[in-house]
Amino acid sequence: MKKKLFITILSMLVLIISWCTQVNADDMKSYTQPFQNSTQTLSGKSVSDNTYFTKIDYWDVKKATLNLSYQVSQIADDQTSDITVSINGVKFYSFRPEIKDGVQTKQIDIPLNLIKEANNLKIYGQILNKSDKSTVSVQTPANWLTIYEESNVNFQYNLKQPDYYLKSFYNHFSGADTISFGQSVIAVPQQPSDAELSAATYALTGVTRTIATDTDKVRILPYNDGRIKDADYRVIIAKYDNLPKNYKSKFSVDKLKNRGCLRLVYSKNKYTLIITALDDEMLQKATRFMANTELMTETKKPVKYVSSKTATYMSSLHYDGSYQLTNQGATLTGSGHHEETFFVALPASQSNSYGSKVKLSLKYSKNLNFNNSLATVYINNRNIGSYKLTKDNADNDELTFNIPNNMKIGSGFSVRVAFDLEPSQITKSDNSETPWAAINTNSKIFVKSIEKNDILFSNYPSLFIRNNTYSNLAVVKPRKMTTNDFEALSNIFNLIGIYAKSNTGKIEFYSQQPDDETLKNSNVIVLGTPSQNSMIKNLNDKLYFQYNKKYTSFISNEKLSIEYDYGKTMGTAQLLRSPYNDKRGMLVVTGITSKDVYLASTQINYQKTIVEHGGDAIVVDNDNNIYNYRFKKKADLDKKVSLKQTIHKNTKLIIYLVIALIFVALLAAAIFMVLWKNNLLRKDKNNEKK
Repeated sequence: MKKKLFITILSMLVLIISWCTQVNADDMKSYTQPFQNSTQTLSGKSVSDNTYFTKIDYWDVKKATLNLSYQVSQIADDQTSDITVSINGVKFYSFRPEIKDGVQTKQIDIPLNLIKEANNLKIYGQILNKSDKSTVSVQTPANWLTIYEESNVNFQYNLKQPDYYLKSFYNHFSGADTISFGQSVIAVPQQPSDAELSAATYALTGVTRTIATDTDKVRILPYNDGRIKDADYRVIIAKYDNLPKNYKSKFSVDKLKNRGCLRLVYSKNKYTLIITALDDEMLQKATRFMANTELMTETKKPVKYVSSKTATYMSSLHYDGSYQLTNQGATLTGSGHHEETFFVALPASQSNSYGSKVKLSLKYSKNLNFNNSLATVYINNRNIGSYKLTKDNADNDELTFNIPNNMKIGSGFSVRVAFDLEPSQITKSDNSETPWAAINTNSKIFVKSIEKNDILFSNYPSLFIRNNTYSNLAVVKPRKMTTNDFEALSNIFNLIGIYAKSNTGKIEFYSQQPDDETLKNSNVIVLGTPSQNSMIKNLNDKLYFQYNKKYTSFISNEKLSIEYDYGKTMGTAQLLRSPYNDKRGMLVVTGITSKDVYLASTQINYQKTIVEHGGDAIVVDNDNNIYNYRFKKKADLDKKVSLKQTIHKNTKLIIYLVIALIFVALLAAAIFMVLWKNNLLRKDKNNEKK
């Protein structure tokens, strides 16, 4: 009897443990974080590549895996290669790749105790000569190691539930994994007022300013969209009169007088932040509070009231033109060719201008052959200069490399530092301890930049951003918003939010065409179909892709022949010089149906998509064929600004021309004086007197 009871109890324990394990496994989440680096091809005996990833603070990480995508090529039969991986300066894994053609993959477990919130992952590679007893590192000029951009880190983790205050909610709501899983949404009334849409847009752009993902977005959706109900983290934005009944009961009208309110509500495992006010002004003031990351992450309570005296403006993300290449330093040892690669991400809306440079702070050993030892810098694999290393400066060398002023570097690029270290005496063995070179932490890149001035998608949405914030945006929306219109609107402001570094700008929505004074003083976004937005019809003769007289199809132009039925299946995004003020820009996103409007907006939603377009008109059809055209011959938005930029860009040339003109003038004056002194210019006059 006792034996049966023991077996029964033991079986129950096994079932309980098994059930708990299954529940824990079901709760486990998986998120893959891609690296920002582009594909890198490296050469030299000893090479390395830096990349970065983050761990979100509300993750209880159970496992982290590096998925390395690489290729080893041009290795001789008597050679092998060795790859080592480190995190935050600690080497934790080494392996020898197979010598074969094609891309290889390697899954490597990362020790959890080495992972911080911000992490530097470094991949080292070296080529070795095979021998019976040992391997010796050797020099090769070949591009033998390629690290592909598909490399990533995968996290397996459990979520730490948010605390019941705004700070914790905001961290979860803006988390890259929450957004990627579609669990962060902003909800507005089914047909929101213009002011409610403006408020929601302030909240959206405030979040997208800080998110790290370039593949997913936060959406603005109407209450009745099923995704609102399914989301774990929701922000409800509406005036008090337009709130659903179950949320109205959470507020006191008396307490809302002359104030806006942010209130966190937890119900049925869902976290909802309700932002409301009695009037438009206070509603927008409250959403500007949410658009301020600093304020939200400082608020350790579930309710916050905002008045007209509340300071909601955010500190601008100041950028002085400098970027630190490494916060840990880097040391390369051994003779021969060595490379260290750094990835640099710069603020958007800027372009490289004359005066940009890389400044390296170096130390290196004194046992080098200084006639043949060099430091070389590459930007995106383009050589921008080399310097010889010198014995006198070995303990503290400062080298400056000028970046060509016509070089396009973009908002994300690589800086590769290559060393050729030749020892003063060649020995049979390669001593890995010496020679060596170190890149110090105060090595920086300085990018002297100017705001672009072109009405082209290569400069979008920068032309709608001034002084790091929205530049008087007037958005003319459809009379009745559909789900596709909300999606298109979310796409447009997802990208604008990434570029806006401050929440002090102005975004105004209009359900019909604004007055001429508003249009004159605003950058304008016009969204929708001709049937739902009458301004589209008024602008038709200004569009690059125009509708027929009945507004049932697009018609052919000099760039594209359009068959009638095909013209019904197109969506377009067109960037115009505003017909109301030629120093302002206008974006028109339109199509016959709201689906076509949405399709066009998919090309202006993320940085990775907008960089594919350099013209001023984009066409997307229902088969997802995408076309890019340029119609404007002169794309300058402001000719005065363009002239200043041209002068600034060619400062050096202008100085040379001025010096040359002064020299020519002085030479001409000298010749004149010599001729005058010798009466050669007065001879004819004297003859006339005679």
